[in-house]
Amino acid sequence: MVTVNALSEIAALMGDPARASMLSLLMDGRAHTASELALSAGVTAQTASGHLARMVDANLLAARPQGRNRFYRLASGDVAHAMESIMALAGTRAAPASRTAAWRRDPDLRFCRTCYDHLAGQVGLAVTDSLTQHGHLEPRGPRDWKLTSSGEAFCTRLGVDLAGARAAHSRHFARQCLDWSERRPHISGALGSAIADIFFKKGWAERMRRGRTVRLTDSGRRALSSHFGTSI
Repeated sequence: MVTVNALSEIAALMGDPARASMLSLLMDGRAHTASELALSAGVTAQTASGHLARMVDANLLAARPQGRNRFYRLASGDVAHAMESIMALAGTRAAPASRTAAWRRDPDLRFCRTCYDHLAGQVGLAVTDSLTQHGHLEPRGPRDWKLTSSGEAFCTRLGVDLAGARAAHSRHFARQCLDWSERRPHISGALGSAIADIFFKKGWAERMRRGRTVRLTDSGRRALSSHFGTSI
C-alpha cells in the first residue's frame, strides 16, 4: 500500500514549477541533456542538477551518461501516464477564456503529439476509437484495454509487433491513458507504443525536430481512412 508520505513526496516533486517544466519536455519520449532541461525550466545548470538528481532518486527519471553529457528521460510509461492525467485534471481548473486561448494556440499539439512513446491528441483518439468501434479493443477494468482476437488479427495485418509488445514484461500491455486535450482515454502501454512505431516506420507520421508535436503525412491520412475507417 502506498503511504501518505510517499504519495506526498512524489506529488511535491512533480508539482514544483521547474521540475514540472522538465517533465513536460520529456513527454516527447526523447532523452535530453541537463542543459536543455535547465533552459526549458528557466533555471541555472546547478539548480537543474539538483532537481534532476532528486527525480532520478525518486524513479521519475532515468539518466544515461554519454561522453561529457548525461541524458535524461522519463523512467517509465507510468510516469508519462501520470503526467498526462495531471495535465487533463489541470485543464479542467482553467478559466474558460484561458482554456480557449490555449486551444487556439496549440492546434498542432492537440491534433497529434507523442505522449511519451505513443500517439495522443485527435489522431491518437481516432485510432483508439476505431479499434474500439470495430471490436478490436475492449475496456478491461478502469485502467486497461483488452485486445480481442479480431484485434490481434488486425494488428498482425498492419504489421504491429505484438510479440515484442507482449515481451515487454516490465510495462503494461495496453493501458488507458487519459488524453489531456480530448479528455478521453487513448491507448498507451506496450501496444500503444507498437502502434505508434508502425505510424513512424511506414511514414504515416513524422516527429517534429523539437517538442511533442507529430505531423500526420498525406499517406497517414490515407492510412487512417483505409485501415482504420476514419478521417480527421
